[in-house]
Amino acid sequence: MTSIDDDAFATQSKESARQDVADRATALGRSLRSGAVFILLGLMVIGFGIAEPAFVNVANLMSILQAVSVVAILGAGVTVTLAVGGFDLSIGAIAASSVMAASYAMIVWQLDAFVTVPLVLMFGATVGLINALLIVRLRVPDLLATLAMMFLLSGLQLIPTAGRSISPGLILPDGSKASGAFDPAFLMIGRYSLFATLPVSVVLMVAAAVTLYLLTEHTRIGRLLFATGGNELATRLAGASTTRLKTLAYVISGALAALGGIVIAARVGRGDVSSGGSLLMDAVAASLIGFAVLNLRRPNVLGTVAGAVFVGVLLNGLTMLNAPYYTQDFVKGAVLVGALALTFGLGRNADR
Repeated sequence: MTSIDDDAFATQSKESARQDVADRATALGRSLRSGAVFILLGLMVIGFGIAEPAFVNVANLMSILQAVSVVAILGAGVTVTLAVGGFDLSIGAIAASSVMAASYAMIVWQLDAFVTVPLVLMFGATVGLINALLIVRLRVPDLLATLAMMFLLSGLQLIPTAGRSISPGLILPDGSKASGAFDPAFLMIGRYSLFATLPVSVVLMVAAAVTLYLLTEHTRIGRLLFATGGNELATRLAGASTTRLKTLAYVISGALAALGGIVIAARVGRGDVSSGGSLLMDAVAASLIGFAVLNLRRPNVLGTVAGAVFVGVLLNGLTMLNAPYYTQDFVKGAVLVGALALTFGLGRNADR
């Protein structure tokens, strides 16, 4: 009896040890998936720094953050609409129209920065409100409503100047000459750096990200936003107004897109009709890569910012290593495919 009991105990101990090793391996795998984006980001910084020492200069790192600030701001807006189960295709057009609107307000209407900035932000919020009315009141599918708004704004922004870019001395369609100029205080938004190091646009990105993070992750409104996207009927039955929640999401998205347009206008110092061409796809890519951050598998603002920085570091490093410019879209696509595969494929299989 003693021998049989000892054998059974030994077998049980071995099985327990195997299970303990398997549990540890599973926990390690989850930890690696949760921090995969940050681990890869750290490895990229180290690798690019070794290959090109100038990459890790503070000036270059700040340049990367400045370059991705607009994409991160717009991506945060996309993230909020994804949270309610929607999707905003008009953010790139809103940003481009905001560039033109800000430039027109100062060059043609001769307004200063303290009037122009609130006016443009109100413009973006109004477009977001119109999107929301189309979606929640008229029951137009979100993709169709925001796609229509994208085309509308893309054409509307060209009408006041007859398709011309806006700069000092602009010749208007009636033949007159605009006499306004960009307010130096406005240009500081895109060109000034605090303590000669930290760009104002990066400060705006961080402020927008932290504000939205607190709203979406630590308030009742944020929980209701995600609940609306997860199960709209249950959220409505629980007493929440999904109409107001969706409206709030699209208004926030529109206002953030306008903020991104303001940063672009302040950086380039002109209303370029071609601005905002790639902003939509870059912002969407950042927000979707954010799904892989911390293995959350859902929209999250900090993940979106991390996704934007990840792509920015990768592209900047490749540029410094003289990689061909025409490979950038391929690289962004490959990163997006990898992030989504890690999040929805490998991660799901490992959790079974």
